[in-house]
Formats: sequence, C-alpha cells, structure tokens
Amino acid sequence: MNSLRNSLQGLFRFAPVARTAGSKATTRHISHIQRRFVSYQRFPERGGSRPNSGQYSNFAPFARVQYIWRNYKTIVIVTGAGGGTFYVVNLEEVPVTGRRRFNIVSPENEKALVSDSAYQQTLQEFRGRILPKEHPYTQLVARIVTRLLPSAHGLDGGDWQVHVIDDPNNVNAFVMPGGKVFVFTGIIPIAQDENGLAAVLGHEIAHNVCHHVGERLSRQVFTIAAALLISSVFDISGQIGNSIADLTLTLPNGRTQESEADHIGLLMMAEACYDPRRAPGLWKRMGEFEKRKGGAPPQFLSTHPSSGTRGEAMEKWMPQAMEKYNESECSITARGFNEFRKIADVGRRMPGTMSVLTGGRASREDEDWPF
Repeated sequence: MNSLRNSLQGLFRFAPVARTAGSKATTRHISHIQRRFVSYQRFPERGGSRPNSGQYSNFAPFARVQYIWRNYKTIVIVTGAGGGTFYVVNLEEVPVTGRRRFNIVSPENEKALVSDSAYQQTLQEFRGRILPKEHPYTQLVARIVTRLLPSAHGLDGGDWQVHVIDDPNNVNAFVMPGGKVFVFTGIIPIAQDENGLAAVLGHEIAHNVCHHVGERLSRQVFTIAAALLISSVFDISGQIGNSIADLTLTLPNGRTQESEADHIGLLMMAEACYDPRRAPGLWKRMGEFEKRKGGAPPQFLSTHPSSGTRGEAMEKWMPQAMEKYNESECSITARGFNEFRKIADVGRRMPGTMSVLTGGRASREDEDWPF
C-alpha cells in the first residue's frame, strides 16, 4: 500500500498526502503556485475601461483552477483523457450483483499482497487464544464454512483454514484472501444459532467472492489523486485533503462493499440450506449490542452501513433469498433436521436412546453442541 502511495506521489511531484508529516512540503508547493499568480494591470478595451477576460477570480480556489487551466491546459486534457480511458478499460462486473467497478488487481495478486506472512502474523498475535481443532466452536465454524463454499463461486478449492479465537469482548470475524477464516467468540452469542453464524460467515466469504480487497487497493489511485487535488486547490494541509477524500470516496465505497457482501452472503446461506429469514435478526441483535456499548458512529463516518440499515436491506432481498432456499429444497431438509433435533433433545434426557438414533455411534458432537 505504501509503495503504491509513494509511486503516485512521485508521479504527481507533490509531497506526501498521507496521514503523516507532509503538509509542510505541500504548503511550499502551493506557495510556489501562488507566487506565479502575478498581478498585472490590464489595458482597457478599446472604447471603454472594462478589463479583458484574463482577470482571475477573486475567490482563491477558483483563481488556482483558472491558473492551472490556462497554463497547463494540454497536460490537464491529456491526463484526464488518459485517466478516463484507463478507468473504463479496467471496469469489470462483480459476480452475482453485476455492479460495475474499477479493479486492476487480479485475484492472484490479491492473494500475493495479503501474503502468508500476514497470516502468520495474525496467528502470532492471537497465540494462546486460538481454540483447538477439536473444540465444538471450531468444529461448528468449519462445518458452516464447508456448507457455504459450494455456493462461493469458485472459491471452494484451495487451502481453507478455520480458526476460532477465544475473545468474548471481540465481536468480529474475517476471512483473508486465500481462505484463512478467523472468528472471535464474542460474536457467537449475537449470532445466537447456526443460521446467524452462517449469515456472518456468508458475509465474510462474500468479500472474497467479490475480491473487495483488490478493489480497495485499486481505488487508492483515485483517492490519493483526489487528496492531492483538494489540497492544491483549497490550499489546505495534506492531512485535511486526505480526510476529505476518505469522507467522499473511501467511506461510501466501503459501505457499498459491505452491503454487497450482505446481499451475496444472504444468497449463499440460503443456497446452503440455512434459513435466510434468521439473518435480519442478527443485525437487530447487533444494533442492541451497539446501544449497550454506547452506540455506533454515524453511518456517513463509517465504512459500514448501520445495523438497522443492514437489517432493512436484507428484508428487501428476502424474496430472492427464499427463491434460492426453495429451489434447493431446503425447506424439506430443514424440517427433517428440526425434527431430528427434537428427537435428539428427548434422547439426551433418556439414557440409551441416542445410541439407537446414531446407529450405535458416539454422540459426543451432539453432547458438545454449543447452542
């Protein structure tokens, strides 16, 4: 990421605009431009005293734009045309939703950028808190991932690894490109049951289906360019320009990606025979949790839509999800599964019954069922 930013800064010959020291150099550049706005006395037009049209605006930002246009018109046109062509050529369609987006990072490069060292670093960070493979939570997450992957549009191959981190205070889960799944135990009570956890994992896997990491890296080109332009035109520090670019470009795109992952994740869980009608309840519980913790930031300042917005969106997508659910004959499967669970619950209270229901096999998994 830093190398991309440094390359673009060199291209534009500006000082860094990242959230680091760089505003002084940017100010020096702006001052240099300002010095070149030479005040001059214009000759009156013949037959009157009206100044000619070369007058710069009294509003400084407009004056700077006028100066750049008049002195660097060819560069601006060539750069704009080249950038527009580059943007259009690299547009692609997101799987399932069909959204058109700019992306120059291939899935292979995406995996390479999120290297194995990042995975090892994450394992090292949470060393001692990762639950063993035989733990019921780990087995539960692995089972859900296994059911979701056939609906993951080409991601069912590869080396998928599931890790559950024992941290009740961390309400989160994420999936690295390449299939490295991390779930924190803090989200399990909010998920409430296997359907809720399938909604969470479907969302995280959907980010990989859409290659959102590559899209975010690709958009950095325009975010940095916008920050440089804003800082130059309005004569403000690079940090402020970067914040404005984030507010107007990065955060809205982040909310679009999160909503898209919700949509695709809902369809994935429905296709995998998890009940999609349980997904909106997850976001209702998440909203209640956020209120207990002091509330979430305003939506326009966040990379994620609010929990209420996400729940409402899922209700709108529900007919499409239920169509997937019924096409897979999941309702029949679910009824059979629920009936088995009722009998199994009775079996726990009646010694010897479970051995009959399981054909004489051990019922350890059922006894350790976490919910």
